[in-house]
Amino acid sequence: MSSLTKKDRKHLHTIAFYNLENLFDTKDDPYTLDDDFLPKGKKKWNKKRYEKKIYKLGKAISSVGYDAAKKAPAIVGVAEIENKRVLEDLAQSKYLRKKDFGVVHYDSPDERGIDTGLIYQKRYFDVQHSEVHSLDLVDEVGRPDHTRDILEVTGKLNGERIHVLVNHWPSRRNGADETKHKRITAAKKAQEIVTNIQDEEAHAKIVIMGDFNDDPFSESIKEHLVSEDLYNPMETLLSYSKGSLNYKGDWNLFDQIIFTHNFFQTEKGTHRFAHADVFNDRFLAEWEGRYKGNPFRTFVGRKYLGGYSDHFPVFIQLKKQ
Repeated sequence: MSSLTKKDRKHLHTIAFYNLENLFDTKDDPYTLDDDFLPKGKKKWNKKRYEKKIYKLGKAISSVGYDAAKKAPAIVGVAEIENKRVLEDLAQSKYLRKKDFGVVHYDSPDERGIDTGLIYQKRYFDVQHSEVHSLDLVDEVGRPDHTRDILEVTGKLNGERIHVLVNHWPSRRNGADETKHKRITAAKKAQEIVTNIQDEEAHAKIVIMGDFNDDPFSESIKEHLVSEDLYNPMETLLSYSKGSLNYKGDWNLFDQIIFTHNFFQTEKGTHRFAHADVFNDRFLAEWEGRYKGNPFRTFVGRKYLGGYSDHFPVFIQLKKQ
């Protein structure tokens, strides 16, 4: 997309998603399991390390899609944030503060205390409504299994009404097969939200983003989320050498952005899909060694590396017609 004219760039807007890898502040929250991320915790998480991470994440976010659009993303969904304060600190970081980012956040019931959230440039996106949808999960013995809510944000992107769902589905920590049913439940919930939106607004334009903890061809995504009304551009991006995270030498694309087919329509005053990609610029990756090319993460276990995140951001670009 390097051959775009200045006029084309003006009408090109980026929507991104980024798992921020445990963006915790340094204050103890007695209601969450944040003890590791305290100055005296296992990870020795202090003000200097926190501010360094905020600075780096702001730089990364401001760069997503910049080569083509020549501006920071209009909308960024995020995962693994502790609270509203860390999102506000991110919005006020060096590379983002002059862009006037607004913040949408709700505390979720997740026992670790991590939430989803959304930041947006007010000049491009006007938030009209937001709410969260909880997932009804149970553990192996039938007790409630608390996880992240699905965040729904409705607003006008350059005057056009769109709906954004931000997800962070249950992890594979206890095994992919053993936890698959939880992600299928999450997929069904997301699809239910889409259906409800479409029942009220027949031609609604909807963007579903998140860390799904499953790849584009996993059962939860392919069979329970992506219906005939939805398109997943991430299906063509995952390969043996490309993804949004790497586990034991294998790439996964758990971070995805999916949208309704009406983003392909050509109608003046609306947004049309132009491009999708993983943002894996060199500065976000390990530069050398056995993990060269992998996301440059903040921690490996207790070992502090000082990087950005263990995930790369993903993004789509829309052209205002």
